[in-house]
Amino acid sequence: MKRALALMLSAALAPFAVPTAAAATPSNASVITWNENAQTAIWDVARENPWVQSRSFAMVQGAVYDAVNAIAGQPYQPYLSAPRTTGRESTDAAVAAASHRVLTALFPAQRDRLRAQYDAYLAGIPDGRAERTGIAVGERTADAMLASRAGDGAFGVEAFPVGTGPGQWRPTPPTFANSGAWSAGLRPFVLPRADMFRTAGPPTLTSGAYTRDFGEIKTIGAVNSATRTADQTDAARWWHDRRLGQWEINRQLAVTQRLDALQSARLLAMVNIAASDANTACFNEKRHWGFWRPVTAVQLAETDGNPDTTGDPGWMPLLITPGSPDYTSGHACATGSNMTILRLFFGRDDIAFHATSADTGTTRYFTSFSGALTELINARVWGGIHFRSADNSGAVIGAGTSVYLYLHAFRRR
Repeated sequence: MKRALALMLSAALAPFAVPTAAAATPSNASVITWNENAQTAIWDVARENPWVQSRSFAMVQGAVYDAVNAIAGQPYQPYLSAPRTTGRESTDAAVAAASHRVLTALFPAQRDRLRAQYDAYLAGIPDGRAERTGIAVGERTADAMLASRAGDGAFGVEAFPVGTGPGQWRPTPPTFANSGAWSAGLRPFVLPRADMFRTAGPPTLTSGAYTRDFGEIKTIGAVNSATRTADQTDAARWWHDRRLGQWEINRQLAVTQRLDALQSARLLAMVNIAASDANTACFNEKRHWGFWRPVTAVQLAETDGNPDTTGDPGWMPLLITPGSPDYTSGHACATGSNMTILRLFFGRDDIAFHATSADTGTTRYFTSFSGALTELINARVWGGIHFRSADNSGAVIGAGTSVYLYLHAFRRR
């Protein structure tokens, strides 16, 4: 896995310099504020599932980026549109208008709350031509985004196919959920097609690779594991928080690395659009392979035809297993994508960051993007919900998605 990631990153970094702004642009305060407002709408109020969250964030941040990039004189490729501007438009008003318009379309039930938030924000911007024209730019890029995502396959068939044979996925205790299958066919934002990164699939049930995966997760991923440390338990629960620490990390880096409005908008668009496409590629793998989760595998090991696996009908994982097939890991796809974009954007791996989980109340600290990805891969095994092969393959899919985006979109003009 590490070798595959290293090869993709070296190929992407070789021909390009580290991105810098073409000219000075305003403070990134509006971009950060409206990303926080988007998180409030998407998660705090709507409680969207991960495969839905990624699409919503991508739509908001893509529209914001196009608005800021247009006002800055289009130093980078637009994602969708580049309204005509003079450069005298209010960037703050454009960011607010683009965000508000997309969020209102996505969450009509929050219309009044979003409108009050929007009006309060605009009250802090001086009235006049700059504000009016900035609003117009933001509304145009939002409309372009909404038009582009109409009929993209979102919110279709939720259920994955269910099997009953050895290795075949079926809903798992205690929730027996089955959801998110429509994400497998969601039209990507940048990738040419959803199955672009089709893998060779999970290890066969009688292989040595499967036997190793099985033995590892049965031992360390059990709810009552005697080998998992307290820190490993915290990591498993920390990464499982659906109020993703990644959102905090993205904003934190925009501040600590002193990005201006354009670079902040560009970073947030790249990281969220890449994450959405990685999620689509990952769920396409899930639907294609339909591989059983560890809890099913351990409980039914006597049926798998492998003499080196021993079943335990009462085995349960530390974490509640999500309602989708094991292979590939959605979280590994997303985190592989996120950390790869950050590494490509900043042109280095060794940047420190941290985030706090509301679920655990703990803060985890990282000294590199690759280190965070490694911990996530381990954490899904420690939590007992993904075989290591599903995590490793997911991380490679996520990295591949981000490398493709970096080479084909948001580039300097």
